Amino acid sequence: MANRNEVLYLSRADVTALDISMRKTIACVESAFLEKSRGEVEAPPKPGIHPQRDAFIHAMPAFLRHTGVAGIKWVSGFPNNPARGLPYISGLLILNDTRNGFPICVMDCSWITAVRTGAATAVAAKRLARGDSVVAGILGCGTQGRSNLEALAVVLEDLEEARAYDVSRRNLENYAEEMSSKLGLRVVPVDSPAKAVEDCDVVVSSGPILKDPTPSIKASWVKRGCFACPLDFDSYWTAEAMFAMDKFCTDDLEQLRYYRKQGYFAKIPAVYAELSELVSGQKAGRTKAEERIMAMHLGSAVSDVAVGKMVYTRARRKNRGKWLEL
Repeated sequence: MANRNEVLYLSRADVTALDISMRKTIACVESAFLEKSRGEVEAPPKPGIHPQRDAFIHAMPAFLRHTGVAGIKWVSGFPNNPARGLPYISGLLILNDTRNGFPICVMDCSWITAVRTGAATAVAAKRLARGDSVVAGILGCGTQGRSNLEALAVVLEDLEEARAYDVSRRNLENYAEEMSSKLGLRVVPVDSPAKAVEDCDVVVSSGPILKDPTPSIKASWVKRGCFACPLDFDSYWTAEAMFAMDKFCTDDLEQLRYYRKQGYFAKIPAVYAELSELVSGQKAGRTKAEERIMAMHLGSAVSDVAVGKMVYTRARRKNRGKWLEL
């Protein structure tokens, strides 16, 4: 651990230069949720403030006893940022020494937020998607659309095609070119949300999170045997579509209840299982090929802090970052 009078600062460039693979990130996130299933994690619901309509800044603390790490992510999402040439998501992650409470590392959280979200989708897909899934639908071709498709390609070995939709044609075309080259998949741009859902084995939506959404995805679009993972709450998914699911899961039930008290999720199905219960085997995942299953992922500080420790450990080993006096 660091000297108590110093903290390691890792810029966005420092974090990305560590070149941590998606496969390693998936394993890290899976281990964190297994630890959660054993009651070895403290991660209260994330409080937030909202300086603008549909913008948020969240505080996301977590302590993983077995992993031996504590930390907090201070992360913002401002939907108007892309029009300003800025990323939707920004923020910092701070790690603390669990022996004395002193901060040991401050790092940019953009890469962590992107990859841990994709990794959580992949962890869920291992249990909830059909193993022979061939076609993925991606709604929202930003950072999350990229990381989630990359993660799905790791765990779904038969995946051949992605049908991608975005409100920006330019974003869509760039995404198709980049991801087909990176992953060796056939990435097909489509011109409506329906075409990114119909006949797809896996569907991930990753638009902005809206408190008063006007969702478009209908139950009739979702094929039997589909696995769906909204990253944007119910912004894309109608209540009808969610209630058509045979199983409705989430990454954190306590967090979901908290959000409902804040006015989100006016009408959603009863939760069948948390991701930690699926990882540990306490609840069965997919049991029938024709089941339609949804995992409503809200974003978990457990995975942020676990991946943050992996980043910190590798940065120390590779001598990346800058030491600053407290």
